[in-house]
Amino acid sequence: MRKVALLDFVLALMATNFFGCGKGESSSSESQDKEARPMSARKESFGQTPDGQQVDLYTLTNAKGIRVKITNYGAILVSLEVPDRDGKLADITLGYNDLDQYVKRGAFFGATVGRYANRIGGAKFVLNGVEYKLAANNGPNHIHGGRKGFDKVVWKLEDITAEGDKAQVQLSYLSKDGEEGYPGNLACTITYTLTNKDELKISYEAATDKTTIVNLTNHSYFNLAGEGNGDVLGHELMLTADKYTVVDKDLIPTGEIRSVKDSPLDFTKPATIGSRIAQVGNGYDHNFVLKGGGRTLSLCAQAYGPTTGRVMEVYTTEPGVQLYTGNFLDGSLIGKSGKAYKKHYGFCLETQHFPDSPNKPQFPSTVLKPGQKCKTTTSYKFYTR
Repeated sequence: MRKVALLDFVLALMATNFFGCGKGESSSSESQDKEARPMSARKESFGQTPDGQQVDLYTLTNAKGIRVKITNYGAILVSLEVPDRDGKLADITLGYNDLDQYVKRGAFFGATVGRYANRIGGAKFVLNGVEYKLAANNGPNHIHGGRKGFDKVVWKLEDITAEGDKAQVQLSYLSKDGEEGYPGNLACTITYTLTNKDELKISYEAATDKTTIVNLTNHSYFNLAGEGNGDVLGHELMLTADKYTVVDKDLIPTGEIRSVKDSPLDFTKPATIGSRIAQVGNGYDHNFVLKGGGRTLSLCAQAYGPTTGRVMEVYTTEPGVQLYTGNFLDGSLIGKSGKAYKKHYGFCLETQHFPDSPNKPQFPSTVLKPGQKCKTTTSYKFYTR
């Protein structure tokens, strides 16, 4: 394979045209908020990895006090503090206080997941007539990028700024050809942006020097009552999805796309997460087909915590979202506030392409070719009622 210099490759990434992973957020004519108050962004040490790599923690804060913490280990969203209906701030994401726990315990709390989020059946796929074998780290299947996915590597800080009505941090990672079995040198960039309109945007870009597959997402567990404060079964949830991908016993899609109507997967109108969860066995772990279809930044979900009044709206350019309800949390993991994380203590809304898309040609493509760019955006908007 032709070798490319990292600098040339990254420059090519910025110059290429988008393709393959759903359209990125188009530029808008949104005017600047003339009354926006100062934002802040700061960097501090978060420790070292076992092999001696320096890890940092970046804190972004807006005028209302919403505070986001991100680390370059795994490009992880460490915490997200938002106000309740009385203005009291609380961290609404599950996770740990220190790097050591993220390294040792994991659980994908807040993680950036790649190269391929979710599952690939049989831990293999065929691309241009070549079969690529991946780590079978979920029974016979592959999940979340393998044994050492993007959530377990140290990303490089490219930029941290606070100006006007936004604060942001940008991180990059070069996944080398053959890493975890995937083809191509894949240059990735993730940008976390906090605005004075109480939005947190996560934008992803990727480019490759060899045809490959890519599917990036964030794996935050949310609890709008505050992390560690009980289960999320009383949360109300609405999804802009009237279809889902049917799966087999190993949660690998069969290829069938079915209506959610008259099923416990129907969240087209707000319903509590716990109202029908018993009908799906251990809990929700399903990919929903979004009406937006991955064409523009569109409403994906709305979640409401009735005890605190917090509302979270999720917008995405992705065609699907995985609803996961912390089915395997068993109290053995102790979180940031010193409380045990038990079953259903958080829910995930993993915006994504569909699971096993590389083996399902009828699904939206996750193939990325040289000279093309994968660009996606997911945005979280917060308010109270």
